[in-house]
Amino acid sequence: MRTLAITDFKAHALQVLGQVAETRERVIITRRGKPLAEVIPFSPEAPHPGKLADALVFEKDIVTPLGEDMWDACK
Repeated sequence: MRTLAITDFKAHALQVLGQVAETRERVIITRRGKPLAEVIPFSPEAPHPGKLADALVFEKDIVTPLGEDMWDACK
């Protein structure tokens, strides 16, 4: 895994992104020697962090189990 200072990344961002896409090697972006961000190659099969669609369970109907009269009482 390669590391790169943020100033160098800013100056050569398109080149770095092209290399990441081609070599599939991750790049750590640092600020004053401390890791700030990670550039990783895109993978359509990999789950995307922060995407809730895969983490939630969708129920068909949340009102029917209560029944109409109980639903009106909850208002």
